[in-house]
Amino acid sequence: MKTAYMFPGQGSQAIGMGKELYDASPIAREVFDKVEAALGGGLLDLIWGGTMEELSQAKNSQPAIFAVSMAMWTERGGLNAAGDAVIFGHSLGEYSALCAAGAIGITDAAQLLRRRGELMQSAVPAGVGAMAAVIGIGWTMDDVAAICAEASVGGKVASVANDNGIGQVVISGACEAVEKVVEIALTKEGVKLAKVLPISVPAHSAMMEPMVAEFRAAVEAITWTVPKLPFISNKTADVMSDVAEITEALIFQLTHGVRFQECVLRAQGLGMSDFVEIGPGNLLSAIVRRIIA
Repeated sequence: MKTAYMFPGQGSQAIGMGKELYDASPIAREVFDKVEAALGGGLLDLIWGGTMEELSQAKNSQPAIFAVSMAMWTERGGLNAAGDAVIFGHSLGEYSALCAAGAIGITDAAQLLRRRGELMQSAVPAGVGAMAAVIGIGWTMDDVAAICAEASVGGKVASVANDNGIGQVVISGACEAVEKVVEIALTKEGVKLAKVLPISVPAHSAMMEPMVAEFRAAVEAITWTVPKLPFISNKTADVMSDVAEITEALIFQLTHGVRFQECVLRAQGLGMSDFVEIGPGNLLSAIVRRIIA
């Protein structure tokens, strides 16, 4: 059986995640401890004894989800047990996927994700940006993009952030535009749900532009290597192996949408018949079941 390994992004975090694995597996424990050391301590106490509000801050949730994902990947055998496979992630999950494929080390990835989270939080003042979900029967990314264009006026812009397939689209941008998208969407036939999400960072939108230059410098300061498994990029929804192209795609996704549905369909087109989620929760698995049902 050919396997597509998928790594989740923000929203998968939970207090206590990974604790049983840490206690039961010396191999996984080594990964957790390596991430903890890379960040100067404090992350594991937060994951296992902090508040959800604090854990959900991007600077914490991103390296925390990465730590759990990499511990799970390592515990199941990592590259040695991957077999005939492809690998991809959802937003920050791309960093877990690339680390799992040997393109970046655990220490570098953990520190880069901490910096990514810090920069995302500082790029837009609290209360200025927002994200929302639009869910409907037969609705596509293009349909929601049209509503975003209608709602984006006076320099307040909303755009598609995630295409999760089968009528599930996440938008991101200025609060006023995002709220207008929700208002318009709820008048459309077939829309089952449209609501603002409890997220203050407008990820994957043009509002992240202020962080791009500084994040680019952080990415380019790291030594990257060619992935040892075929890596499907959120930018192109196709296999990407050139290191320069991969790092540019990671920067690109800061201000552009995640083409997750297309990544899943590309993996299926490459002959993958088994989709395995590596990380906390099962959100991606649920999305995949809808896409390829």
